[in-house]
Amino acid sequence: MAALPKFSAVLFDCDGVLVDSESITNGVLHQMLQELGWQLSAEECIARFIGKMLRDEADVIEEHTGFRINAEWMNEFRRRRNAQLEASLQAIPGVVDAVHRIAESYPGRIACASGADRPKIELQLRKIGLFDAFDGRIFSGMEQPNSKPAPDVYLAATESLQINPAEAVVIEDSPTGVIAGVAAGAHVLGFCPNSPVHQSAETLLAAGAAETFSSMEQLPDLLTQ
Repeated sequence: MAALPKFSAVLFDCDGVLVDSESITNGVLHQMLQELGWQLSAEECIARFIGKMLRDEADVIEEHTGFRINAEWMNEFRRRRNAQLEASLQAIPGVVDAVHRIAESYPGRIACASGADRPKIELQLRKIGLFDAFDGRIFSGMEQPNSKPAPDVYLAATESLQINPAEAVVIEDSPTGVIAGVAAGAHVLGFCPNSPVHQSAETLLAAGAAETFSSMEQLPDLLTQ
């Protein structure tokens, strides 16, 4: 018998929460920024860009390279990124089992609400075998008027699920995403495993997360009573 849910729906971020993609995507970005002449370190690239929409960072990139990223550059970035994701992407440890357990308690009431473009989200979910778990409930911040930290993608998800945002729980791993979930009015859980591309518990709590956890094995019990 499935445990009783604490919330009306569970809204998952994708990158860093469902898939271990941040180091792959950031590696491609780091290489392409170096090709433009910005010799930043891999660590600085992670600190500056993880959890943010690349299109929103055009001014920063132009400041350091003199180049204004355009559609052609973005298409090349996505092509190289997707090739690397297809070759190397892995699920966050324990997340596939966790999502299936959570889906038993929240039938039809789990969604993926990511700031990424839809082709990337769908590629990643298919790669780790979770596309069917979220099919019909996948939301891209690129399709909303404003990207995270604005709450638009989470509000779109709750509207589609026909629930009050205050009754939803958001699973996020970045300050930008936590701020978006809080702005939507949701209860936010911050995922903070010991990883070079994840934030500390203190950072996520400071951004507004209600509580944090460090392993996906913990998540199903945090969502049920």
